[in-house]
Amino acid sequence: MPETTEPDRETILLVEDEPAILKLGQRMLERLGYHVLAASGPGEALRLAEYYAGTIHLLLTDVVMPDMNGRDLAKRLLTFYPDLRLLFMSGYTADVIAHHGVLDEGVLFLQKPFSKAELSLKVREVLDRR
Repeated sequence: MPETTEPDRETILLVEDEPAILKLGQRMLERLGYHVLAASGPGEALRLAEYYAGTIHLLLTDVVMPDMNGRDLAKRLLTFYPDLRLLFMSGYTADVIAHHGVLDEGVLFLQKPFSKAELSLKVREVLDRR
């Protein structure tokens, strides 16, 4: 049976290929009250999105991953969820990522490592954007 969540809880698809960071991010987001779908890579994220019965409100994804980068993953997921909000994260700075053409300038970005407070503020900022 497909997984669903409470109607008033926002769902975040978290994609991170480093297991420790994935687990930590999931724990932080759950403690902030979000429903989290955790994926260890783009392939798993696409499968979760395809079979998830509820709405995914936000994609929080690493930028640099094996097989597919975060930007390409976001493009694919937008076909399932056209209103999906996007937040990219990386250990590289936003300038380095933009310079190498992996992300467009001006996208919403979270620099790793980040604190729970930084994560909370940035996620809320992205979800509250109109």
